[in-house]
Amino acid sequence: MAAEVVMPKFGLTMVEGTIQRWFKNEGDAISEGEALFEVETEKVLYEVESTANGTVAKLLYGLEAVVPVGLPVAVIAEAGEDVAEVAARYSDGAPAPQTATSPAGSPTPGAGSAAAAPAAAAPDGKRAPVTPAARKLAAEHNIDTASLTGTGPGGRITREDVQQAIDAAAQAPAAGKRAPVTPAARKLAAEHNIDTASLTGTGPGGRITREDVQQAIDAAQAPAEVSAPAQEQAQDQSVPLRGMRKVIAERMHKSLTDTAQLTITTEVDVTQLIERREEVRRQFNTTYNDFIIQACAHALLQHPRMNASLEGDAIQLHGAVHVGFAVALDEGLIVPVVHDADKKPLKTIAQEARALAEKARAGRLKLEEVSGGTFTVSNLGMAGVDAFTPILNSPQTGILGVGRIVDKPVIYQGEIARRSMLVLSLTFDHRVIDGAPAGAFLGSVADLLSHGNRIALAVD
Repeated sequence: MAAEVVMPKFGLTMVEGTIQRWFKNEGDAISEGEALFEVETEKVLYEVESTANGTVAKLLYGLEAVVPVGLPVAVIAEAGEDVAEVAARYSDGAPAPQTATSPAGSPTPGAGSAAAAPAAAAPDGKRAPVTPAARKLAAEHNIDTASLTGTGPGGRITREDVQQAIDAAAQAPAAGKRAPVTPAARKLAAEHNIDTASLTGTGPGGRITREDVQQAIDAAQAPAEVSAPAQEQAQDQSVPLRGMRKVIAERMHKSLTDTAQLTITTEVDVTQLIERREEVRRQFNTTYNDFIIQACAHALLQHPRMNASLEGDAIQLHGAVHVGFAVALDEGLIVPVVHDADKKPLKTIAQEARALAEKARAGRLKLEEVSGGTFTVSNLGMAGVDAFTPILNSPQTGILGVGRIVDKPVIYQGEIARRSMLVLSLTFDHRVIDGAPAGAFLGSVADLLSHGNRIALAVD
């Protein structure tokens, strides 16, 4: 009996997913556990595996399709079943398998196609099969298998065929290579008919970002000659609220409407923290954010009500301390989590935080790396912000906003002295914790930082 592969639910808040890539085409053989498609959720990109062995009979949605959780996205015909008959059963009431391609022959996102571009065609017009190793290598190097001629049995495209294409591309001018594209950039490019192959990426590893695409759009819309002041006026634009930006908008609004949020602030003398960081950096690379994550983790142990969440009519005090930290992306903010931060020395926190931030910017975070947080740190100091009011990352009880470090004249040991000062802003859910205990938590964080965060000298 044919098996349906449905849009899975990754995390409690996920209600839909966006199909970013098909790893299989209709007619391809597939094994249970083999990657079938890539989905973009509110948090990460995730590969969804087949739930059965057989042949891909029908792909029900095209690239960039937004599919609610639980709905079928593909149908797998089991051994012995008539693939055409299985596909026909899903033709009525489901998206038609229309394949749209760009001039280069690659899939056109958002064009209503039911699948990615078909595999390379055999001489008789049928899609040529692709070996798993060849498909994986092609994906890693952005090689379109539809442009290849298979040399394997029955015209099968082998790893060697893909490697030859890679070698040929390496000998071509650099401008001919395809740079990786972020999901947000790909969507925006499709909406405005921008060929990403013509763009130069400014992201990590030459990755084409949303800003790169927006620059191309602005350049295309700009007049060739400016002959009047009216032509110099900026044009209004309508940017669809979708993807990560839409999820952030919905979750932030829900956070504000469903919780009783209050923000309190304090200013901390972090002169010793600066000296401490310079001392530690002789041993390993670390940032102020690493010290703040560690300080928050240990303060949460002293004030467990802040390490909690309101679940129904009960306040759930979490036994583990998992501190998330906000990372800015082209599409919005994402919050990777340092799990069990209270049990880790500063060096481990620094290494994990740096690795998580790099994976976040490269779009390679796993679901477990952005899940389970019990408290969040949001640092805008690098943006030159002195203080701000952070919004709770529901269902957490607290989030700490961190501003920039500023040298100021202050009263220190009875005299006016130049000291390095930092503003901390704590937003908390007043339903879970009152102002006095919240202030005590903030005071504990401030005390740790003001004394150089010397938590049992745990830096190794």
